[in-house]
Amino acid sequence: MQIYSFSPFGYEGSLVSVEVDLRRGIPAVDIVGLADGAVKESRERMRSAIRNCGLDFPPERVLISLAPADLKKEGAGFDLAVALAVLAEKDKVDGSKKEWGAGPLLVLGELELNGRVRAVRGIHAAVSTAYAGGIRYCIVPAANADEARSIAGMKVFGAENLIDSYRALSNPGAFTELERRDNAQHGDLDAVNVDGVLFPQVETGFEYGEVHNQEFFIRALQIAAAGGHNTLAFGPPGCGKTLAMQKFSALLPFLTIEESQPVTRIYSIAGLLPPEHPVIRKPPFRQPHQTATIEGMCGGGVHCTPGEISLAHNGVLFLDEAAEFRTSVLQMLRVPIESGSITLSRAGRSTVFPASFQLLMATNPCPCGNFGSAEKICLCSSHAVEQYWKKFSAPLLDRVDIRVQVESKKEKELPKTTAALRLEIAHAVSVQRKRQGKRNARLTPSEISLYCVLSSAAKELLDSSVEKYALSPRGIAGCMKLSRTIADMKGLDDIDESCMKEALAYRKTEVGFAGGFGML
Repeated sequence: MQIYSFSPFGYEGSLVSVEVDLRRGIPAVDIVGLADGAVKESRERMRSAIRNCGLDFPPERVLISLAPADLKKEGAGFDLAVALAVLAEKDKVDGSKKEWGAGPLLVLGELELNGRVRAVRGIHAAVSTAYAGGIRYCIVPAANADEARSIAGMKVFGAENLIDSYRALSNPGAFTELERRDNAQHGDLDAVNVDGVLFPQVETGFEYGEVHNQEFFIRALQIAAAGGHNTLAFGPPGCGKTLAMQKFSALLPFLTIEESQPVTRIYSIAGLLPPEHPVIRKPPFRQPHQTATIEGMCGGGVHCTPGEISLAHNGVLFLDEAAEFRTSVLQMLRVPIESGSITLSRAGRSTVFPASFQLLMATNPCPCGNFGSAEKICLCSSHAVEQYWKKFSAPLLDRVDIRVQVESKKEKELPKTTAALRLEIAHAVSVQRKRQGKRNARLTPSEISLYCVLSSAAKELLDSSVEKYALSPRGIAGCMKLSRTIADMKGLDDIDESCMKEALAYRKTEVGFAGGFGML
């Protein structure tokens, strides 16, 4: 019987082979294989757990090897694997070897001294890595069993204590896998079906019918949700920009099975996976505080844990009062916005976390918030306003497809409900999933040429706008992707002049700078 455990590090982690040798000598337990303090302490927890469960601990000298030897082993998740490996080797030496014969086995769990098995983090990552390595059976804490069964094809035994785990070694029939439903139907979700696309139920506080007098802004958010476009909203305090953006998750459909797997893995590694939802199907919505550091945003630490941008993978990263974030934090976002991933390096090791997120930013037009207002007086100097907007930098803003100036309006506009906004979003999402399998905002240059076919009038309008609005090559691509989303919402195969005109309206939005007005 070959028993494996898992050493978490970053997004990938490594399988660890647990081997035991019983030999003559003074009774003791030795662990080799670059184990950290928590792993070395497992020998005492394991010894006490075995004896307190009424089992016999080997009287010989016990050597436990964790391979590969040059990989640092960390955490308390090795306890159960080490205990079962010791008991299995003892049975072999005693001549009462239990029949297993079902192939390699993954074991994870922390032991209490009374033999109970505690839950550990990173189960989804461990089980998916084991499955990719050809392992089809695993023993995990009972609290983590549903998380492990979310990996299709993996047979799982949820262990309450060491005795149950030990007995399972001779009973492969005790291992079960989740009964799979049709992935296309998603019958396990509390969902609303909108034109074949599933959305979560509208919860209290997420109804866009409560947002009045912001038709242009809400339309921008609708387009952003349909195509995954980065969005910046700026306006005076109290105009409703934060209120509307915090409701944005209600416009996003459930993740597909393929999209949910890396998100679930990231949250499992971070220890943030809710036990009642072993698979994350709602797109993440992360809203870090303005005091967030670079390490908090991009990830890091001793174990290379994921940061906010990875926790927002396949979801949304919302920066409220974005100008209050550190300049270094804002500029750090540029590379992951383009690549959809981030590489972290620590102590000679590196890991790559997915970080394909949609960026939403809300900010005031100046430090006092009144710059450009017709009704209030701005108290900020020209230099203060200039320095305020320099935090964003042109390269960062060039990666934002939608820019909206939000104003406080007195005239009454009939707001659209969340259900009404979802209709066009659902149609656009359905088209994109069938056409290229990803959101329009993530289209590559070659895919833009293939899918963003412009009518002659739309091309003429875009060409005339390049010089007029000083569009960069990235800005031109952004306009084409944005107009492609608008065309998808309207059910058009090609991009017509009206789609391009609306896209340019969101791309060319102006904001006041010291000494006049300038385009973002």
